Amino acid sequence: MVASIWNFGDLLDEVGKALTQANPALIHGERIISWPEMTRRSNNIARALRNRGAETGDKVSMYMRNQCEYMESIAASFKARLTPVNVNYRYLDDELTYIFDNSDSVAAFYDVEFRANVDRVRGRLPKIKTWVEVGGDGDTPDFAIAYDDLAADGNGATLELERSGDDLMFLYTGGTTGLPKGVMWPHQTWRQASLDGLRRMLGFAPSNMAEHLALVDQMGRHGRQLPACPLMHGTGLFTALATLLNGGAIVTLTQMSKFDPVNLWQTVEQHGVTATAIVGDAFAKPMLKALEDNPGRFNLSSIQTISSSGVMWSMDVKQGLIKHIPQVALMDSFGASEAVGFGMSVTTAESGQETAKFEIGEHCKVFSEDGREVEPGRGEAGFIARGGAVPLGYYKDEKKSAETFKTINGVRYSIPGDWCTVERDGTLTLLGRGSICINSGGEKIYPEEVEEALKEHDAVEDALVIGLADEKWGQAVTAIVACLPGQTVDEDALRAFVQTRLARFKAPKRILFKDNLDRAANGKADYKMIKAFAEQALGL
Repeated sequence: MVASIWNFGDLLDEVGKALTQANPALIHGERIISWPEMTRRSNNIARALRNRGAETGDKVSMYMRNQCEYMESIAASFKARLTPVNVNYRYLDDELTYIFDNSDSVAAFYDVEFRANVDRVRGRLPKIKTWVEVGGDGDTPDFAIAYDDLAADGNGATLELERSGDDLMFLYTGGTTGLPKGVMWPHQTWRQASLDGLRRMLGFAPSNMAEHLALVDQMGRHGRQLPACPLMHGTGLFTALATLLNGGAIVTLTQMSKFDPVNLWQTVEQHGVTATAIVGDAFAKPMLKALEDNPGRFNLSSIQTISSSGVMWSMDVKQGLIKHIPQVALMDSFGASEAVGFGMSVTTAESGQETAKFEIGEHCKVFSEDGREVEPGRGEAGFIARGGAVPLGYYKDEKKSAETFKTINGVRYSIPGDWCTVERDGTLTLLGRGSICINSGGEKIYPEEVEEALKEHDAVEDALVIGLADEKWGQAVTAIVACLPGQTVDEDALRAFVQTRLARFKAPKRILFKDNLDRAANGKADYKMIKAFAEQALGL
């Protein structure tokens, strides 16, 4: 078999051969799995899946929190030429059944924590022939196989499979409305998008396996990436995957049920973490507070980058983190499940962009609703489109694929729906997702810019903005705000505060207060739930 730089299984095989027992691959508390050990274990699991009937292209679901077995089982899937499927561990029975069934999974890895959930739904899922249970005390149920038994059974030899860059990885995304959709990422497409980013940051990217292994030896094997956000979501998975393919180590938090910033900083210190991935202020604010409450407690000299994607990350929080970690580079990435590389903002002690401003990515353009390319500096809002390395579409959903992946002027683009303006210098100002844009009195208002203005108030911890039906305005800008513990602010005073930062018509007509805005584990908002709360509170 000729190893391909485009196939993840081939990359993992070659990196596994190049690294030694001294190179960690997976770290969870005191548990450290070296690269040779992960290589052996993942090969055994891959072979076991094939021996149990899984064939090239079949789907395998991952139903776990952040732990060593998550990335190890994904590595095994790649090596077996199977398509991994992310499963949201917060889903209930019908949602779980939908994901397992819609993806056509023939096997599923699940943590013992979710055994009861699996037992309730498995009768509705005849396509799944193999259930693999992670953890437990030797009491694996009859319908499942113990994960460690699969990992230990075999000689760990490389599988003799001819792999392809067209092998797939699925990323299911719920979005803000509708049922979850599985984004189909060919290995070669994701790999090309990843190399585009590497080339932009370093000025070069490997073009063959020898160059890739040289990069692993020089840089990759020294990386220790801590995904603070869930691996079941794109930000966590994509950053972890890039680290693993480059020969680094994935470090997961021992506090798995709820994000604990103290646990994060302790782990950074304990394992010399060099990079961590978060999702905006939902993670960054508690991280900053933990540092402010514990000055000098943690040795954070190892950390080089903190990266975020998916939601806005406010500048005052970035600057606060830099005060405690002066050497860190804060990488704010503008991307989506359907595309990566829309834009990038880097903040360091020496420089940085304003909140929601990004350097536009290569292969990206901004178009108006009528298909014109937006002219920089005119203040016209348009949708961002990414050409080049973009996914195939949504699995089994041609209609939604056609709506998101469009051809403009002969070029195929991914258009998830994010709107922005293009400044005179070519930078982007992110406005928000077009699907939740508010039309108030004929003016288009993007919730995220109002949310950021609200969060600049000293008493505000978090804010979400929606449009509610209104006889006068068509839609009335309505904010739901969570204040910091022990802090309060008057609705009129907060509205006046927003008017000092944005045009008056963008200020909320009503501001409601709620102790917790119930964001998902990845920091993203449930606008449908928030809207229902506001309608009930206002008697609509």
